Amino acid sequence: MHPFTILLNGSIVVTPRLKAQVRGSRVIVADGGMVHAQSLGLQPELWVGDFDSASPELQQAYHHIPREEHPVNKDFTDGELAIEAALARGADKLILVGALGGQTDQTMAHLLLGIRLARQGIATLLTSGSEEAHPLVPGTLQLDLPHYSRLSLLPLGGFIGLSIRGVRWPLQKAEVHLGSTRTLSNVVLGRVEIELEAGYGVVFVYPEPATL
Repeated sequence: MHPFTILLNGSIVVTPRLKAQVRGSRVIVADGGMVHAQSLGLQPELWVGDFDSASPELQQAYHHIPREEHPVNKDFTDGELAIEAALARGADKLILVGALGGQTDQTMAHLLLGIRLARQGIATLLTSGSEEAHPLVPGTLQLDLPHYSRLSLLPLGGFIGLSIRGVRWPLQKAEVHLGSTRTLSNVVLGRVEIELEAGYGVVFVYPEPATL
């Protein structure tokens, strides 16, 4: 595997689980996401963006990091440009730190981008530390999650042939329509395995134990 961590400008909660997830990965930063580098103990190899959200103090502190500068008036976000830089360097697994929370348009864009990457065979995790999102596309997804954490599946494109194991309320080849809340707020009881025949969506995970 060639994992890359992309540091985005969203808020994060630094947890032991998050530190373990990014440990050993190569790191590319999107603009103001550099603010997370020190708290996570990471050494970026590239800083991408138009630098409109990186303070002068932050830019001075990390002036030694190679930059890929883009104009403010561009077609893509700094985050997507950072992801493309990682893919060009051989990334086959991405951890998007700071991808959740904040502006809804940015969050939804990150989620849909994660689904696109998953369809391309790029394993992708989006995380704020306290919340995780795993794109779900046809095939099998296995997740090693803390017992009793909360898990929800959001059917952005509907689910056909959805099976879930390792949870309090398992499913077998279920159909879940767009807009349904049937697959929200499950509880992890063991190693989670999700199979999907058709459709797409997102698996949200809240690693703190759920109320039993």
